[in-house]
Amino acid sequence: MAREGGHRRGDDAFHARWVDALTALELDVADAEASLTGDHTPERRDPWTPPEGLGPMPAALRTRAEALLERQTEVARQITEAASMSRRQARAVQAMRANGPARPVYVDMAG
Repeated sequence: MAREGGHRRGDDAFHARWVDALTALELDVADAEASLTGDHTPERRDPWTPPEGLGPMPAALRTRAEALLERQTEVARQITEAASMSRRQARAVQAMRANGPARPVYVDMAG
């Protein structure tokens, strides 16, 4: 392969494809983080599909990938927690509805 600036051009393209893949995942995690904090609801994008033909990740991107994995794991934990809370709230609302319509507790004689 031809060399440019001491690097093979193919290696640079390989590294760039990995950078693009990590960037796309980071954007998805940032959207999930923002939706959990209620800052905004991100616009729906096409579902993520794994890039084809990436090969093994370059060692230089390991720290970035590990940080991304930590963020993904934390977001997954928070989503699980939020879903659990939502189910508890739905059950509480359903239990209140099961008691029938609200009935007056007292009669207002002055009104």
